[in-house]
Amino acid sequence: MVGVQERLDDAALIGRSLGDPESFAALFDRHAEEIHRYAARRLGAELAEDVTGEVFLVAFRARARYDLARPDARPWLYGIATNVVAQHRRAERRRNQAMAKVSADRPDGFDERSADRVSAELLQPRLARALTKLTAAERDLLLLLAWADLTYEDAALALGIPVGTVRSRLHRLRVKVRRALGGADPFAAEEAHRG
Repeated sequence: MVGVQERLDDAALIGRSLGDPESFAALFDRHAEEIHRYAARRLGAELAEDVTGEVFLVAFRARARYDLARPDARPWLYGIATNVVAQHRRAERRRNQAMAKVSADRPDGFDERSADRVSAELLQPRLARALTKLTAAERDLLLLLAWADLTYEDAALALGIPVGTVRSRLHRLRVKVRRALGGADPFAAEEAHRG
């Protein structure tokens, strides 16, 4: 039975779980680790397990409304995760504010192997401060693209917005972040990668 479930796409698993609720466990096995990593990056490791559990509980309860024409459930799960994270927003905001206060530490005998890493570490407090000034919608979009590595189309699906809104929102938040970083462009590598 497990072999059959491994060959099914996400939509087929969800459809099967409507008559056989235990089949939903295969969807959890397939995506829980990825959702857990996303939750840990958004809220910290201490909340990630709880958030992951909440995401799959919400997904299980809402599985009858899943669009079975979509074979990949990742955007749907990330949309649920984004909503669950929003419920934990205060903890996230406190964490980002604390990160903004911490300066990047460099150990004695620093090895100059990675100028990019040093630049990123020096930008971290300013970037964390900039993240706290983004709207919740902008922050959700940025983190879905950066941490979950979703496409614009999948991010739009996860957030329940048109792809054009993703593009315009992303443009506005890039301007805000560049301004907050004094003109530094943390998106240059991402643009080259996607371009």
